[in-house]
Amino acid sequence: MPPIRLPSSARVALLALVLLPLAGTAWAQQKIEQQMTPEQFRATGLDRLSPEQLANLNDWLQGKLQLETAKAVEVAKQEQADDRRGLFERTSNEPIAAKLDGEFTGFGRGQRFTLDNGQVWQQVDDASLTIGRVANPQVKLTPGIIGASWYLSIDGYNTRAKVQRVK
Repeated sequence: MPPIRLPSSARVALLALVLLPLAGTAWAQQKIEQQMTPEQFRATGLDRLSPEQLANLNDWLQGKLQLETAKAVEVAKQEQADDRRGLFERTSNEPIAAKLDGEFTGFGRGQRFTLDNGQVWQQVDDASLTIGRVANPQVKLTPGIIGASWYLSIDGYNTRAKVQRVK
């Protein structure tokens, strides 16, 4: 079985989910004066702050770090959920906008469509559309109303094909 190749957005999301909570914990243990060299601390003027001002700055930075970490984790979770759209379960009702990787010549049962985001979809119905070659057209995949069905449409054409994600 070939190894699973995740799109770069999924790799980033996975990395963020694993590393950001750890990074937040590590940074939370260090105050700003411990993160900087003495020269950097003096060069920024932080050495002129009172102990109370420095404590307030550290508290503010800690809160900011926790907030930004939480935001990054949420974004990573959403990207990961979005990247699974069309696979085993319905994770989102949001359409997918992408470009077809390569040329489009039309629809036909069994035809595979590779998108520029790494997803691969296969046509599962008898929709038919024959056109000349169109390089890297803009496509839109929209979920069906019932079940886990998805429909692929090519920008500029009214015909759409029922597709199933295979990768």
